Amino acid sequence: MISFPQVLFPMRSLLILLAATTASAQFVSSVAIPKGPNPPVVFLNGYQADCRGSSFPGTFGAYDRVLQTQNRVTLFFDNCAFTTGTKPSIEELGNTFALYLGSLRYTDNTPVPVVDIIAHSMGGLIVRSYLEGKQLDGTYTPPLTPPVRKIIFLATPHFGTPISLGFSFDKQLEELAEGSIFLFDLNTWNQGTDDLRGLDVLAIAGEAGTATPGLPAFDDGIVPLSSASLGFARPEDRTRILPVCHTGPGVITAAGLCPAGTPGIAAVNGIGDIPARIVVSFLGDGPEYKQLGKPTSEDTYLFNTGGVYLRAKSASGQDLPITKATASGGPLKISAAGVAYSEYFPFPTELFTLTAGAKDLTQTVRLNTGTFTTRILKDGPQIARVLPSAANITPLAVGANSYISIYGTGLDRAQVTTGTIALTVLATSPNQVNAVLVSDPAKLVIPITVTTPNGSDTINVFTPPNVPALFTQNATGAGPASALNAVSNVLITPNAPIHAGEYVSLYLTGLTFPPLVAGPGPNVSVTVSGRACPIQFAGVAPGYTALDQINCQVPGGISSTVAPVVVTVDGRTSNTVTLAVLQ
Repeated sequence: MISFPQVLFPMRSLLILLAATTASAQFVSSVAIPKGPNPPVVFLNGYQADCRGSSFPGTFGAYDRVLQTQNRVTLFFDNCAFTTGTKPSIEELGNTFALYLGSLRYTDNTPVPVVDIIAHSMGGLIVRSYLEGKQLDGTYTPPLTPPVRKIIFLATPHFGTPISLGFSFDKQLEELAEGSIFLFDLNTWNQGTDDLRGLDVLAIAGEAGTATPGLPAFDDGIVPLSSASLGFARPEDRTRILPVCHTGPGVITAAGLCPAGTPGIAAVNGIGDIPARIVVSFLGDGPEYKQLGKPTSEDTYLFNTGGVYLRAKSASGQDLPITKATASGGPLKISAAGVAYSEYFPFPTELFTLTAGAKDLTQTVRLNTGTFTTRILKDGPQIARVLPSAANITPLAVGANSYISIYGTGLDRAQVTTGTIALTVLATSPNQVNAVLVSDPAKLVIPITVTTPNGSDTINVFTPPNVPALFTQNATGAGPASALNAVSNVLITPNAPIHAGEYVSLYLTGLTFPPLVAGPGPNVSVTVSGRACPIQFAGVAPGYTALDQINCQVPGGISSTVAPVVVTVDGRTSNTVTLAVLQ
């Protein structure tokens, strides 16, 4: 039997490290991690009713030995290491996980630049809280560039669980419960959604449970499929459904929530187990995981619809207590936190009515298939999206200094503010407002408020310093670039192409530069047809506030009327536009 010594880090039990050797998986007795050909893999366990029984093999079985065969070092972030009488909130565990990732060092004392993550149940919510920088006071301080390559969520209750996970009530159980404010905020932190920061992610969900009355094979005994699905952030093939339980034999089988003898989703015996094969394939960039299990599009319940989270607000954006919630497909439950919800609706389009006192708020909602849909029902103006005016950029963000377009309803005659700062409004209409955003690049999440004579609406927006978005001639964000010959100032078209060796002026928005910077800015690059376009100038276009300009010399070896052009700044890539180039 392998012993599991704890490694002490800053006076607390922070992690257990496992390293691959030629004989068997062994635990490292210091925080120094051996270098290997692949990123280390960090495992996070889920909710533990009794932390005295918490261990890596207790949750994950033989995954350390499985990953040893793939030349991967395995690390364990045990949330029980931070329970001293009272369980910390998931937000606090997310903050601790940020410190943990920053502490990782190789044996030569160099920082570990990137990790892969495998998280079971609540562990996945810890990871998401970290990625958002979610705080207990309702603010968000996300890491600018998370040191994460891939994440695998194992039965993570992204929208909660209807089943009590312990015999006593604590902050973690409050946050894990369906309809909690924590979960609503977690899933709406960035413009009413969460795209998981654009990271490469996968979910494995279980369907062997019997916990949902009237819906057999809709859960793993604890988490409904619509809650475990990644459909809110990724295509349906990024969720693989298996006939497994939330955990192996134990409390949920004794309670009749999952058949006895059914394997759990997280603990594996060896590399031949299907969950292990999915993990190895996904981490290794292989295709096999796409053939194992089934996607949500092939599930009886999720192929056509999913669940819903709804909140009610006044026309001025104040939260309203919901006293009744109904839909064309059936009634909704109302949580103590004031969220109306249901794990499943049988129809893709629902007419929802939320009653708040004497006020009825009604809206027809097209549900996202295979996952939950989150919505706020309100009168007055409502913001749907804030995008760079030049193009829709993924991951979802707008530059701290940029032209922005606000889309929604009831936006005519709008004023726009962020906090107490009024933004310059360029144009308004019922469904769109164009404005100039100038904010502190150090504040990565800011509130944007639209106020009209009929009320106001506020959403949080992720605003990192550099989000390059190139303007195009057709104003769609794709197609011919809004680019000039830097010498003649002639618009570049197939009838007036640029030649190799000449300088092109590209126009974009979303960069944070001092005005009129000579030479390339920090970490800026341009490619034309995949070839470097050496930069002569990068900065704010003369005479403008948020219009950026890059002049670069067109490389040789290109002759195309649709040569693709991409700008990259601090690892963030722009939309792809085209340029007419002749040798």
